[in-house]
Amino acid sequence: MSQLTHRMKIVYLETKTENLKTWRTLGFVLPSLSFPLMFYLFFGVIFAGMNGENDAEKVSGYLLATYAVFGVIGPALFSFGADMATEKDKGLLTLKQVSPMPVIIYFIAKALTAMGFASIITLAMFLIAALLGGVSLSAGQWIGTWLVLIVGTIPFCAMGICLGLKAKAQAAGALVNVIYLPMAFLSGLWLPIQMMPAVIQDFAGFMPAYHLSQLVLKIQAFDVGQSLWLHVMALLCFTLLFTALALKWFNCND
Repeated sequence: MSQLTHRMKIVYLETKTENLKTWRTLGFVLPSLSFPLMFYLFFGVIFAGMNGENDAEKVSGYLLATYAVFGVIGPALFSFGADMATEKDKGLLTLKQVSPMPVIIYFIAKALTAMGFASIITLAMFLIAALLGGVSLSAGQWIGTWLVLIVGTIPFCAMGICLGLKAKAQAAGALVNVIYLPMAFLSGLWLPIQMMPAVIQDFAGFMPAYHLSQLVLKIQAFDVGQSLWLHVMALLCFTLLFTALALKWFNCND
């Protein structure tokens, strides 16, 4: 029990350090917080309000789900991808590997930080949706949406680890954007997937962001009608794939 308590204390301290470092990086904090909220405010509230009261609530609810997904996967990808690439090139990752602290705690702390950041984005978007967008959900729907979004960051944390291990620090940020932004568009996070050409709708099934957005949309019955388990299993497969690649590349860096 004392060993477990000791490990939990290490996780707490490492997560606290990671949070302090993250919040001091304004170049990461400001865009990660402001872009999803501004996009949702403009498209999900102002633009949606031009469609009439009934349609406005539906549009705001739909875009709440998709822009929230867009908002939460960004910190996961950048925290692991760009940030970890910088730490790797500076030798900090090697230092973590040779330190007495189990290296898994380093990754857990980053994941918890990304989830905490995702929670802030999600809750801020909830406030905008409820107060300005006229979105009215049951308590279960609000909580369910939040839980799916936070747990749904895990595959993108694993993807970010892969990017962080393979990319150089100078190119990591650009590489993350090259993957993040097209994936968001092709997954139907900016425009409803039903409005996309058939070829893009078919291709979306290969995007983890698409499956996460469909899970969130399903809570409001706005999804395209595919099986819940299809999306769950797809995200699980993506998580296992990226984790396997990350383990392989991490061991190669030893």
